[in-house]
Amino acid sequence: MVRKVLIADDDRVWVALLGARLTAAGFGVEAAYDAMQTLMYATKSVPDAIVLDVRMPAGTGIQALKKLKAHVKTSGIPVLVVSGVDDPRLVEGLKALGAVDFLVKPVKVDDVLKSLQRLFETPGASS
Repeated sequence: MVRKVLIADDDRVWVALLGARLTAAGFGVEAAYDAMQTLMYATKSVPDAIVLDVRMPAGTGIQALKKLKAHVKTSGIPVLVVSGVDDPRLVEGLKALGAVDFLVKPVKVDDVLKSLQRLFETPGASS
């Protein structure tokens, strides 16, 4: 089964790099470039995981995470946050909202891949 990952980030170069690496690793990839697109794509396609940036246009990643976790269709989707903001209070807040992991930019594409692979290897992870 191919796992679908939604990459939600306004940096199109980062999305292309990460998307290419995830595709090469066997994931299906969709991209959203702002918070509104993220919510729209997530409710429409219900990916297996979301890689979410904090700073995006049309609402923040924090707002998107809150809405994703409040919606019945998307509340169970694991969300990995990747952000250039390195603040322990932010990390705590995002994890309290339901983020499963937090990586600080600049981050290596392979670190995101490893985080997603760990997520899907966890007993009880969605199939």
